[in-house]
Amino acid sequence: MKLVLFDCDGTLVDSVALIHEVMVRTFRQFGKAEPSVAATKAIIGLTLDIAIARIDGKPHADPEAVAMMAYYKEIFLGVRGELGFHEPLFPGIAELIAALAVSDDVLIGAVTGKSRRGLDTVLETHGFASHFYVSRTADDCPSKPHPAMVTESCDQAGIVPADTVVIGDAVYDMQMAKAAGATAIGVSWGYASVEELWAAGADAVVDRPADILNYIH
Repeated sequence: MKLVLFDCDGTLVDSVALIHEVMVRTFRQFGKAEPSVAATKAIIGLTLDIAIARIDGKPHADPEAVAMMAYYKEIFLGVRGELGFHEPLFPGIAELIAALAVSDDVLIGAVTGKSRRGLDTVLETHGFASHFYVSRTADDCPSKPHPAMVTESCDQAGIVPADTVVIGDAVYDMQMAKAAGATAIGVSWGYASVEELWAAGADAVVDRPADILNYIH
């Protein structure tokens, strides 16, 4: 059996426009300079309080960053509805999940810096909820690149890290996978560069979702 763990933002869905808009409104609310799109892209994948602190130039999440996180969460669904964002799937992802879902020797999971509510919304919106056997979110584990999201998913699935593949677009995904003893596959369509993914320890970097199948069977 193989366990295939997907990051969400930047890997399954293209959510940078929504995340950036909510981040801009949050920083504006707290009287701070609006972050650039590049700054937002650089933190996608981290747990939200740590992500906000990093954009704000802080070494760790202080009480202000926690307050900003609370505001971000408070306005997120409203902005999502107002702007008509539904975090679209990247091309080829639906076909990849469909192919994995019918494979007898594969379990699918998610490991994401999103909240539990955020992940559930994405999976339900795209009809994936029944296909994902296990998941860990920012509500369950320490932020990436800590390996807990992977190791806890492995424990729940009864599959060792050596038989687990982590797929993500961020440096933190690659670092998390390697720290857990899993295979790290980077994707080129997300928010980190291919060079950054290789430097972070990727075992492979793919350009199309279909190419991921070559590393699973």
